[in-house]
Amino acid sequence: MAILDILKLPDPRLKQVSAPVERFDAELEDFIADLEETRLAGPAAVGIAAPQVGRLQRILILDVSARPKTPNHGHLVLVNPEILHWEGYAIGREGCLSVPDYTGNVIRATSIRLQAQDPEGRRQEYRMEGFEARAAQHELDHLDGLLFVDRVVSRRTDLYRRKVYKS
Repeated sequence: MAILDILKLPDPRLKQVSAPVERFDAELEDFIADLEETRLAGPAAVGIAAPQVGRLQRILILDVSARPKTPNHGHLVLVNPEILHWEGYAIGREGCLSVPDYTGNVIRATSIRLQAQDPEGRRQEYRMEGFEARAAQHELDHLDGLLFVDRVVSRRTDLYRRKVYKS
């Protein structure tokens, strides 16, 4: 396993649409292991998408289980995910490994129904709400070449520079 380099804005690869995964093999499993190691090496990331490490395929990892009192499905590897249905909306603060210096307020659906394949290619369906739904939508955006800064309510009033704490 390896920790992969995370692409950062303004890298043009972050703006590209990812291709569906067609081969479910050992190479895919190895990549997913590297992607997970990269997520865990980062600063408390609940998700990561393949395009963030330069692989333009529809793969993401999501795990919000460390957040107390957050309904969730645990650790998920979602291949070729798509949202089938969404409901409600809410504004919430988001950050991103690919935009490390900023956070911003983004409108997202509060509840989604999502379909994806697992790493072996089996179809799965999930109903997500709250923070897990927000995080899934954030990661899915990466697969379509979108970053949270593309969705902030207003770049003038809803984009914030992260605080840097000196030790």
